Amino acid sequence: MEFDPMRFNYPSRRNVVYAKKGMVATSQSLAAQAGLDMLKKGGNAVDAAIATAACLTVVEPTSNGIGGDAFATIWTDGSLYGLNASGPAPKALSAEFLTKAGYKEMPQLGWIPVTVPGVPSAWAALSKRFGRLSFTEVLAPAIGYAKEGYPVSPVVAAAWDRAYKTYSKQSKGDEFGNWFTTFAPKGRAPKPGEIWRSPDHAASLERIAATGAEDFYRGELAERIVDFSKKYGGYLRMDDLEGYSPEWVEPIKVDYRGYDVWELPPNGHGMVALMALNILKGFELSGRDEAGSFHRQIEAIKLAFGDCLEYLSDPGYMKVSVGALLSETYAAARRKLIGNTALIPKPGTPPKGGTVYLAAADGDGNMVSFIQSNFSGFGSGLVVPGTGISLHSRGSSFSLDASHVNCIAPGKRPYHTIIPGFLTRGGKPVGPFGVMGALMQPQGHVQVIVNTIDFGMNPQSALDAPRWQWAEGKKVYIERQFPAEIARALAGFGHDVKWHDDTAFFGRGQIIWRMEDGTLAGATEPRADGVVAAW
Repeated sequence: MEFDPMRFNYPSRRNVVYAKKGMVATSQSLAAQAGLDMLKKGGNAVDAAIATAACLTVVEPTSNGIGGDAFATIWTDGSLYGLNASGPAPKALSAEFLTKAGYKEMPQLGWIPVTVPGVPSAWAALSKRFGRLSFTEVLAPAIGYAKEGYPVSPVVAAAWDRAYKTYSKQSKGDEFGNWFTTFAPKGRAPKPGEIWRSPDHAASLERIAATGAEDFYRGELAERIVDFSKKYGGYLRMDDLEGYSPEWVEPIKVDYRGYDVWELPPNGHGMVALMALNILKGFELSGRDEAGSFHRQIEAIKLAFGDCLEYLSDPGYMKVSVGALLSETYAAARRKLIGNTALIPKPGTPPKGGTVYLAAADGDGNMVSFIQSNFSGFGSGLVVPGTGISLHSRGSSFSLDASHVNCIAPGKRPYHTIIPGFLTRGGKPVGPFGVMGALMQPQGHVQVIVNTIDFGMNPQSALDAPRWQWAEGKKVYIERQFPAEIARALAGFGHDVKWHDDTAFFGRGQIIWRMEDGTLAGATEPRADGVVAAW
């Protein structure tokens, strides 16, 4: 892929990082360095990704943990592979049960939104199929940081403080006490540069490493999770954990101006990004600083979300096929709805048919796009006693409306927001990319791809560019550095444009592109404590 390193439409905050032998890009420097260490030991990009991901559960627990879900896209030996490590709802939980209990919607905290965690299974599956180093070796850095402690980075400290304040107000039951014992042992969140350690977290990682994650699903860790669940009226049981395994899936794609943009199939909502790009490719986006270009991107995202929020779910429950939603015919029909006035998004009729992100690459051509999450911050607010494991709250994405495709059901996986992206051209890898942040993720993917392909930005410039996020109806949030004249022009199109001061609201991304000569070009998120570790 060709880049013009001098092309910037505004001042870039960092320079692109170039390397030849290997690279890891993520939101926390200690985790990125752990991944790079695996490459220097003779490991490949998969080993680097696992080491980085495991470290992130320790050094950035505000966004992910052992008790969360994960997805990955892997390029190796000329092929692209997908892994869905999201877990289902407990077999004992149903919409009927919850509505009879008086619930009007899925809660955000406590046991009800806890689905089977998939993170440990993802690490083990990736290591077994593609790794070069032993599983114990790639988890060793994370174990070390949990056992010995590490200085908390600034952005993580700020997120930790916000979480502490939230849980202090909303988490009143005894079942939440372990969160405060584990993550706020001094009665507050740790400050930037302060050392935090979690020996229990280290012990859990050691068990996962020694057993290839079996202990988490069928051993002592599983028993501790289930005992905790039973004690406080939770629904997870041993058969839920024992019966779980991650799923290898075929990535899906659309052609966007000669490039193939890849996402994983449902239950993740990478479909939103692909559908939006499928609509956008019928337009000529005249320039980065043209309000019309932003207007069309926003409208395409709205139309894509309108469909996916209506039709997307666990594939076994979907009544509309992926092929129908990604068809050229349907994209053309949706494209015709975009004019010069902001739309209220509604689903069409297709033809029948919180999170951390990391990118890793090695000098042999292997590349990994990996994402894992506890959903919202630390997740459910529950930490399994004696383990340091914070349990996610992914089940809060379920609906309790029995007529909705995403209604909770026993053993069903929820609509999922975490999505790893990948770009190829002519059957060759360009590389992994991602932007984490719930409903911002597909919107971030579209903005990064448009910045890269339509506007010719290098990877760092593509991440630095001021972002927008469609929220609902005609409401669009923009960052403070977003050009005021374009904001006014968007208002003229009928968008309800509002400034938003929290940079975390607009996601955090990472990119690694492989250039024609094999050189790696990496970029990291300026809105986080990110780093590109290169060799």
